[in-house]
Amino acid sequence: MEFLKSIRSFCDQYDAVFIADSVQCGYGRTGLFYSHDYAGVNADIYTMAKGMGNGFPIGAISIAPKFVPWHGMLGTTFGGNHLACAAALAVLEVMEQDQLMKNAAEVGAYLITELKKFSEVQQVRGRGLMIGIDLPAERSGVKKNLLFKHHIFTGEAKPNVIRLLPALNLTKAHADLFLEKFSLALKD
Repeated sequence: MEFLKSIRSFCDQYDAVFIADSVQCGYGRTGLFYSHDYAGVNADIYTMAKGMGNGFPIGAISIAPKFVPWHGMLGTTFGGNHLACAAALAVLEVMEQDQLMKNAAEVGAYLITELKKFSEVQQVRGRGLMIGIDLPAERSGVKKNLLFKHHIFTGEAKPNVIRLLPALNLTKAHADLFLEKFSLALKD
């Protein structure tokens, strides 16, 4: 958080543009719309993509009011795709209607708390439904066990971090199922 505050301060001091990469950690993934919001500072530009279209390819930026866009300012091969824009608007509507950012914050906090109870887990990092589980090097096979023995798909960060980036509508029951299978995968 202090790091982001320092970036904001230096950008202001030197009249530089603060660009926040929210392609993966934006769109409510961490419980707030942009993960950078936890620092209490605003970037000048936010990049967005992955969560925007619920699987339909789309990307965008949001810009601070100090930038005044005008028609024709930007050109792009796929800019203004009507279907992609409709998908993005539908995602925002569902996020608001189903309170998915609140759900991400609550279920994510629950998962983080429960994961910290496993003695084999060295560290749990993250916010909302963007979680990293650090395991000892000798436990590097847990991800493979989760996938092939328990049919739970996760991400990874080499060599021994399991990454969780589930859908924002993950329920506590789904989280409990993951925790049960994680416990079994640790014993395999």
